Amino acid sequence: MPLLEVVQTHYLSASIRLTEPTATQVDQYAAFIHASGNDVVEQALAYVFAKDREFQEFLRTPEAQRFTPTLRVRRASVNESAEPSVKKPVSAASPAPQAPASAAASKA
Repeated sequence: MPLLEVVQTHYLSASIRLTEPTATQVDQYAAFIHASGNDVVEQALAYVFAKDREFQEFLRTPEAQRFTPTLRVRRASVNESAEPSVKKPVSAASPAPQAPASAAASKA
């Protein structure tokens, strides 16, 4: 049995705008859980999407496939998208480097 579980994850970068207080709280929450701001945004959105029953119902409709993208997505180069990531829980024992609050965030 392997000691590591390697999960192939495709990341893309998307520009978003946040108010200054929200960007500050993203960084503060990241410090609180010893993670990156990208991890906070990714996990917060995944949580909201999973918990919103009306949104889950909407996703099962044909209308969900007809949308106009609003995020400015930067396509990853071959090297960026080919990097495997190791699945690991976020814990207080292993602090991750923090990115400063900014108007551009990366979907992680």
